[in-house]
Amino acid sequence: MVLMKCFYSRFKHFNRWTILRCFHVSQSVNCVRVRFAPSPTGQLHLGSLRTALYNFLFAKANNGKFILRIEDTDQTRKVSGAVENLCNILQWASVHPDEGPFSGGDCGPYVQSERLHLYQKYIETLLENGTAYKCFCSQKRLDLLKKEALRNRETPRYDGKCRHLSDEERQDKLQQGIPYVVRLKLVQLAEPFEDLIYGPIEIDLTENEGDPVLMKTDNYPTYHFANVVDDYLMKITHVLRGVEWQLSTPKHLMIYQAFGWTPPKYAHLPLIMNNDGTKLSKRQGDIHVEHFMKLGYYSDALLNYITLPGGGFTKGDNEVLKLDELVKNFDISTVKRSSGRLDPAHLDRLNQLFIQRKIADGEMNELTEQIRKIVMSKYSGNISLDDLSTEYLEQIMCWCQNRISRLDELAGSDFEFLWLKPDKIDISNIDISNPSEVLQSCIECVRNMDTFDESSVGSEMKKNAKRMKVKFAPYMKFLRMCLSGLMEGPSVGEIMTVLGKSKTLERLEHASCICEEKESRTRTES
Repeated sequence: MVLMKCFYSRFKHFNRWTILRCFHVSQSVNCVRVRFAPSPTGQLHLGSLRTALYNFLFAKANNGKFILRIEDTDQTRKVSGAVENLCNILQWASVHPDEGPFSGGDCGPYVQSERLHLYQKYIETLLENGTAYKCFCSQKRLDLLKKEALRNRETPRYDGKCRHLSDEERQDKLQQGIPYVVRLKLVQLAEPFEDLIYGPIEIDLTENEGDPVLMKTDNYPTYHFANVVDDYLMKITHVLRGVEWQLSTPKHLMIYQAFGWTPPKYAHLPLIMNNDGTKLSKRQGDIHVEHFMKLGYYSDALLNYITLPGGGFTKGDNEVLKLDELVKNFDISTVKRSSGRLDPAHLDRLNQLFIQRKIADGEMNELTEQIRKIVMSKYSGNISLDDLSTEYLEQIMCWCQNRISRLDELAGSDFEFLWLKPDKIDISNIDISNPSEVLQSCIECVRNMDTFDESSVGSEMKKNAKRMKVKFAPYMKFLRMCLSGLMEGPSVGEIMTVLGKSKTLERLEHASCICEEKESRTRTES
């Protein structure tokens, strides 16, 4: 009693739900089983990946199981190859299902179209216990009901006509061969359901919705019915899904109630919004996971990115965690209730941080191999492997880690000088009157340097400009052009240092030959 009083006095400023929520998630949960149940209707987008990730993290944080189930009862929307594509993306993200279509398990099959016999069995159970009924209303009648409701500015819903048919009337329609659907008898839930994120939720479906269809005329179940039956048979303990499904939860609970089953616990994740506050749409090509894969983002960076709007972790926006670290840091009690926005700039920053972390963690071999492939693909025929030694690539990575957010940027025009000698040297806008002489002096200066770092290079180039009686600013612009072909960009000291002494001399000598040819042509023409 004394302990309870101390607890209350310390936390009395919390509301009842906050206390219960914190108490609930602090306890260890045995045999946690969660599922990710997408429909194979196209490419996987960021919102769906976030749902898969949070289910995976919750399972692993509680030593549970993460199940993949394919909900394909709507065959008209099924896209060929979508399931394989989905599994490839989860593989890329290392969000591996413990059970599923390709990994197997004791609760299969894990594709709904292969479970039709189960739905038939369980729909009969509801018909027998009187919680569901056969509805013979034609589509024409349903359309008329909808039009009438809209004309009266009411919410369209089924009026329950077939719910009140006598046994004789029902049997007569069956004998006539009239097609029917099976509907659930909606009832008001006795109490609100507890959402692990939003707290107590009370929604009375009977006020705005008619009896929902559970089984269609083609003997395919509706999403709601198949969802509940599968969750029960697959022993799902927790359902983590987007908040847009919160309105459907009372319907699912009514189906559980009709069977007399204990429902799982529900947690609804906040919406992910675009940076401008609009909702994510499947029609947006730039929210598909494949889009980010093709651009070369790391999976860990993308996973961190999609955790930013919803929270659930004790980490900052600019802190990057690997997947196993996300598991350790995941806390469902800290998931936000408000929707959040995705800022593309955050993804670039996170990817840059992962590059920097790989360098700090000594994972340079992976980075250099990736860069080698990128550069060879871009400059095939213009470059040899001799120009892509591991030592040179490591030097480049250390230099550019604060300049790039993706490795493929190294194949862009701003960094072309790292791989190719400049073919053209345009010094028409640079105030240098004797370029060949200046270059020869610079070459001699570089050859004599014992220490070749940015500070030493800068100091020696300054001395050489003074010796040659050349203004320092145009002198450095000239050298930058000779080394990289760029009018603007990194400092000459940086360029020389990252190229190294050998390549710097090679570039300067190459530039000297070009300048001498130009001067020779000029003398001949004059």
